[in-house]
Amino acid sequence: MLIPSVDLMGGKIVQLVQGERKALEFDDFEQWAERFAAYSIVQIVDLDAAKGRGNNNELVRYFAGKLRTQVGGGIRSIARAREVLGFGAAKVIVGSALFPEGEIDLDFARELCGAIGVEPLLFSVDARGCREDVHGWQESTDITPADAVHQLQSYCSGFLYTNIDTEGMMQGFPIQVLDEIRAATTKKIIAAGGITSMEEVEKLDAMGIDAVVGMAIYTGKLKI
Repeated sequence: MLIPSVDLMGGKIVQLVQGERKALEFDDFEQWAERFAAYSIVQIVDLDAAKGRGNNNELVRYFAGKLRTQVGGGIRSIARAREVLGFGAAKVIVGSALFPEGEIDLDFARELCGAIGVEPLLFSVDARGCREDVHGWQESTDITPADAVHQLQSYCSGFLYTNIDTEGMMQGFPIQVLDEIRAATTKKIIAAGGITSMEEVEKLDAMGIDAVVGMAIYTGKLKI
């Protein structure tokens, strides 16, 4: 399944290369909401919230009110998760809060699951060089994605894996990196990071893995 991605920063839709350099930006929100309306779910990520420099709450609320969404970026508490679900999001994506001090916080995962429930929770595993990166991809850890997925799987409905090395590069996604992750859990896996073609989407689908696509859609390389 293809999941379109809407990344928000500074009140606009943007596309970044490896989470750093801005390559594209748009403010025609209604047009993109209409184009994505046919999809069963759309991913919304508040990059400002992820990096701890404000938020794009009004835009998150706008898209969550028009589309079925999974929303991430700066969700570090039960209160914030509930707030975003209150905007109309179907699911929330939690990442850095699960890895304080470079360790997996199972207590927080358990507490979050107890308060929110399994189904609305997706946990984010973002890797650079086969190691988890946190806090808007600004800090690295020694945690491997497969280990994170294995330990956290009881507390969520699925995992979003982003390959930072290929994110926004338009050079394709290294599907082989998912082998260990797929073997580590039976939960839903969603992949992101440089997916550029329907052939890749179909290969991932054959593995039971959904594909988040951003840059390839916004540049027109992948037609929707």
